[in-house]
Amino acid sequence: MKKLSILIPVYNEESTVVKLLKNVLSVDLVHNIQKEIIIVNDASTDKTRHNIQSFIDANPNHGIQFYSQEENQGKGSALALAIQKCTGDYLVFQDADLELDPNDINLLIKPVIMAEADVVFGSRFIGSQPRRILFYWHSFGNRTLTFFSNVLNNLTLTDMATCYKLIRTSIAKDIKIKEKRFGIDPEMTAKLAKVPNVKIYEVGISYYARNFGEGKKIGWKDGFRAVWCILKYRFVN
Repeated sequence: MKKLSILIPVYNEESTVVKLLKNVLSVDLVHNIQKEIIIVNDASTDKTRHNIQSFIDANPNHGIQFYSQEENQGKGSALALAIQKCTGDYLVFQDADLELDPNDINLLIKPVIMAEADVVFGSRFIGSQPRRILFYWHSFGNRTLTFFSNVLNNLTLTDMATCYKLIRTSIAKDIKIKEKRFGIDPEMTAKLAKVPNVKIYEVGISYYARNFGEGKKIGWKDGFRAVWCILKYRFVN
């Protein structure tokens, strides 16, 4: 791996996006891997777009690619656009809400270096990395959806809905993403599981969770959508 594309979908993260970009830029990837940073603003209604552009203008030498969707379409749609634009050997999804530590990207890279992994999931529920303790039912929902996904896709993941998914770019570009919102997680998992001879790994990551009062956006309706997506994409491409 010579270059890693870091794909950042953003919607109404004016208070965190600049700090996230600073964190991403400060990470030194192992084995002299180069970073390609691609941001897609999903029609934010706050100062997110302004803050991103101001940061890029103040840091012109980092080559950050910035795209904006004129209508809010959802995380899946933003990532689909970012995947089209990326040129790295691998890509990784990165949220802008500071729940995940960009330094952990190096943990995801290790299975690629050691075992030529095609896909690496970053699990919030395994390992010794720090994670904030929040609500039991939210964790239960994640684990239930993961279990359901594992049964249908014949996997042994512990965190299907994790943001951190590192994927060989050639594989990601062959996947046609249909889900516009958070359904992208079960959709991508099901479609990755169908790739012939795919090597999927999982590593533990840190998790500095937000609650809904702090800006978390996913809700119970997305949980029901996830169930439908797990069923749908097990049998439909």
